[in-house]
Amino acid sequence: MVVLNKIYTRTGDDGTTALGSGERRPKYDLRISAYGTVDETNAAIGVVRLHLAESPALNAMLVLIQNDLFDLGADLAVPQREGKAERLRVLTTQVARLERDIDALNEPLTDLTSFVLPGGTPAAAHLHVARTICRRAERIMVELAAQPDEPVSDAAIQYMNRLSDFLFVASRSQNDNGAGDVLWIPGKNR
Repeated sequence: MVVLNKIYTRTGDDGTTALGSGERRPKYDLRISAYGTVDETNAAIGVVRLHLAESPALNAMLVLIQNDLFDLGADLAVPQREGKAERLRVLTTQVARLERDIDALNEPLTDLTSFVLPGGTPAAAHLHVARTICRRAERIMVELAAQPDEPVSDAAIQYMNRLSDFLFVASRSQNDNGAGDVLWIPGKNR
């Protein structure tokens, strides 16, 4: 259980922050950027949920995703090290659940004939914003994983990759199952 009874500690006033392992890193550190951007994705999904009164099934999926994103932040906040006790990690079962949800949301969608411009309903537009933040988090995680001694689990990267797909499909579901998508028309304004 997490207990947060004091919100400010002043320990970050020197420009560092603590990982879950207790190790201190500069606030601009790539690992901090990775889990900070995962948190930003989570906040954007929270805004989406404000617009889902008519979509309880999607809202329920997003509640699970928000919890998964906290798991993912915890995973990134404690780098996996040889010989250390295992901490909370994102699992492939969480990735598989996302895939099932993508398939369920994708089933009734109209076929795409062009790229989709972000927009449509407020929920769809906010889902696109969450998708782009998610993609940024994924890029940072991949960059982090490419660094020596900066492990990031395959499941964590897969989760973010699938989540961006989920958010795209969910945005189309909120645009009348794709019928209300705003499509890109190449060269339209030439």
